[in-house]
Amino acid sequence: MEFTQETLDSLAVSETEVMKRVAGELNVRAQQVGAVVALVSEGCTIPFISRYRKEQHGSLDEVQVRDADRLFKSYTNLETRRLEIARGIFAAGKLTESLYGAVMGAKTLAELEDLWAPFKRKKKTRGMTAGEKGLEPLADAMLELGDAAIEVKAAEFVREDAERPELSVASAADALQGAQDILAERCAQDTENRACVRAFYMRTSAIKAKGIGGESAAKTSVYQMYWDYAEPLSQIKPHRVLAVNRGEREGALDVDVDVDVDGAIDLLKKRYTINNKYHAEAIADGLARLLSPAVVREIRSDQTDGADEHGIGIFSENLKNLLMQQPIKGTRVLGVDPGIRTGTKCAALDETGKYLGYFVVNQQTRPAEAEAAIQKAVADYGIQLVAVGNGTGTREVQEIVSRVIAAHFPGVLYTVVDEDGASVYSASDAAREEFPDLDLTIRGAISIGRRLQDPLAELVKIDPKSIGVGLYQHDVNQKKLSEMLDEVVGSVVNRVGVNLNTASHSLLRYVSGINSGLAKKIVAYRNENGAITSREDLKKVGGMGEKTFEQCAGFLKIPESADPLDKTWVHPENYAAAREVLPLVQQKNGVPALLKEQLREKYGIGRQTVDDIIGELQKPSRDPRDTYPKPIMQQGVVSFEDLKEGMKVTGKVKNVVDFGAFVDLGVKETALLHISEMSDSFVADSLGVLKAGDVKEFTIIGLDSDRRRISLSLKSATARRGGQNTVMRGRASGDGGVGAPDGCRAAGSARTGGERRPRPSGSDDGTHYSPFAELLKNRS
Repeated sequence: MEFTQETLDSLAVSETEVMKRVAGELNVRAQQVGAVVALVSEGCTIPFISRYRKEQHGSLDEVQVRDADRLFKSYTNLETRRLEIARGIFAAGKLTESLYGAVMGAKTLAELEDLWAPFKRKKKTRGMTAGEKGLEPLADAMLELGDAAIEVKAAEFVREDAERPELSVASAADALQGAQDILAERCAQDTENRACVRAFYMRTSAIKAKGIGGESAAKTSVYQMYWDYAEPLSQIKPHRVLAVNRGEREGALDVDVDVDVDGAIDLLKKRYTINNKYHAEAIADGLARLLSPAVVREIRSDQTDGADEHGIGIFSENLKNLLMQQPIKGTRVLGVDPGIRTGTKCAALDETGKYLGYFVVNQQTRPAEAEAAIQKAVADYGIQLVAVGNGTGTREVQEIVSRVIAAHFPGVLYTVVDEDGASVYSASDAAREEFPDLDLTIRGAISIGRRLQDPLAELVKIDPKSIGVGLYQHDVNQKKLSEMLDEVVGSVVNRVGVNLNTASHSLLRYVSGINSGLAKKIVAYRNENGAITSREDLKKVGGMGEKTFEQCAGFLKIPESADPLDKTWVHPENYAAAREVLPLVQQKNGVPALLKEQLREKYGIGRQTVDDIIGELQKPSRDPRDTYPKPIMQQGVVSFEDLKEGMKVTGKVKNVVDFGAFVDLGVKETALLHISEMSDSFVADSLGVLKAGDVKEFTIIGLDSDRRRISLSLKSATARRGGQNTVMRGRASGDGGVGAPDGCRAAGSARTGGERRPRPSGSDDGTHYSPFAELLKNRS
């Protein structure tokens, strides 16, 4: 094939082919992918496309829409880079047919960059230098001739270049070496060779780690389990990849991939017809010097990328479930931030989260005064629920709160709230802007109370990475992590919807089509003009153009509006159609098929949109969080010392990871449920069994009093008696973790128990437990 500038310039990325590739990967039609791509190019957001443009993309769900957009952009970038590299090599005068084939056949960006690397370096490769000496024909001949014939042929290439001495060929041996260098690079650049060697290494090789330092370093290192470690490449788990990478990065571990180079050489030789020893030597050199190091780099890079993606995926799933926790609506709350040195800060909040007042108590030095102050606050502010943070000093505070409630307010409840990130929020610009006259410690107490009233509205004010539900979150790609977590928060916010007149700037900025600047303008407009009374009035906010209004309006609800449609998910563009069916829905009459067809024809909308409108009108106030567990309400206080092996406890799952889950039991220490203890049957994926926020009854199967670690099981008594349980003492067996994952060392956020008791008033809603019921009964 002859390469010309015109040929290279004519190459272009085929968006149609990219769409087909994406469609095949997602198992959808190419037309659906094309619709998503077109809508995104028009400025539509993923949540808007998913909810309000179903007919155009064939009712893909939000995950499919997001994946279609992401993969299309990723593969388009890959194809664009492929053409850039082909043109760059041509511009350097080095584009051969085999190299062009390698570039066009490369499957990953890493593979492409490896092919491009020799040509972007200032230093020439040995093969490039040999080519400049005119040894390409000799390399071609080396593929055909025997030993004697190729040695004779090499003598023809001996020459002296007086003008450019560096291009001289001094001897036949030098000519043969140059030809070998050319063949070695061809061998290394062949995409089939690369795939063959990679597959061979993945089958036969292992990753190895050695600790750096003597025995004393090994005893104290958090990487102790990796001090003399080896595991097949095909079996290493993502969290162990991240742990090994961290140890290598910190200089604690020497990490290498143990590969069978000789075996790989033999494998490649079988792919060629070899007529002389020089060709055989070139293959061996190309593999050992060029291809093997590149494949090892690619494997480690791909495993790191895969571990990053896996870790980010786990963090995202945990974050989604945390943000979807059911809110406690219409309840006055006392937020309590336990402390010892500076005392415990208490903040009273009304039903909407409005700050009412604060006070400080010292539970250790003046417990009687603390008890009296809390009693007075509950009475004065009409508190219905006390939210106690799970930080230092929480046990003593819980004891006081428990006594006050038992003696004076039997209808008041209390619960322990995970305060991860509360201190981050209290010192943030958002907190200073919201409460400029309050000390940051008081802001922390307010945050603890509000995250019980509406977890989503409060947690969006905090950097998701500070919430503590990740797996090695500081080891994964931080840019990708931030982007993914932003996606998760935005997805949840738009799935739940936002009250336009109470939402903070932090919450509004995640609404479809609204950025931080516009969110601030909406809040300023509210402050200046009072409550917004209709979606149409939203257009009066500066910066709210038609496109932005289209993207955000359906996600912003206005309970105060006189128009009932403003309180639903129905988009303003469909109000006319909705008004025709609203009376029928309100009268609980069915909507006739004929009327549905008339609406479709009259307003030019699809069948799916008509059905969605009717569904939304039937349940205008639904909250998707209602299907998620409520917080566990508490009675009594229990410490680690009160626990016993075999005890039944109810806890709340805080964080799900590869090797199990971390569970809040309401004591300071977080318990571990290893994956081997999740079920009587084999569990391959922790996330397939549990999610963050789940409330379950566990059995304590291990207590390590020295390290204060608790091991749990969800197995039946029969399975445990059968010897199938593994008592986890310290680090989970086989977890490969370097201590607990980031955010898993915090104290428990939920008081638990093994028996349900009636609520002080009203019916039992399944969330009010007597923690450690047997234990408390024995102590009473």
